[in-house]
Amino acid sequence: MDAVNPTHPTDGAPVKISATTLSLNVPDPEASAAFARDHLGFATAMEADGFVSLHHPDSALDVVFLRVGLETFKPADIAGPAGQGTLLALTVDDVDAEFARIAAAGATAVTTPETEPWGERYCQFRDPNGIVWQLVAWV
Repeated sequence: MDAVNPTHPTDGAPVKISATTLSLNVPDPEASAAFARDHLGFATAMEADGFVSLHHPDSALDVVFLRVGLETFKPADIAGPAGQGTLLALTVDDVDAEFARIAAAGATAVTTPETEPWGERYCQFRDPNGIVWQLVAWV
């Protein structure tokens, strides 16, 4: 199996992926979940003590927030909080409109809308656990 041609190791067929979920350890899962629900339109799919699973109706990405220190987290050697350099990039239709809406709702802006030389227009917000949510559009 290689990165260019991912195949099932026993029969050569492509690996079938039925869903994609990003799981992040944070001190307060509900705070990050509330940010995603309130500002980005995610909905709670499942919830338990120390665990919130979110789904967005327009995206194939689900996001899970786990409270740091859960005894059930494996592997234990990486059980710390999501940290420096962690950001979630979401492609949207209109970065400027979303920035104005989310900033007006009181979210902490990290980067106001700007355009990179290669055509990526983006802005960034930080949730209460320090996770950076980047909204991106290609111009």
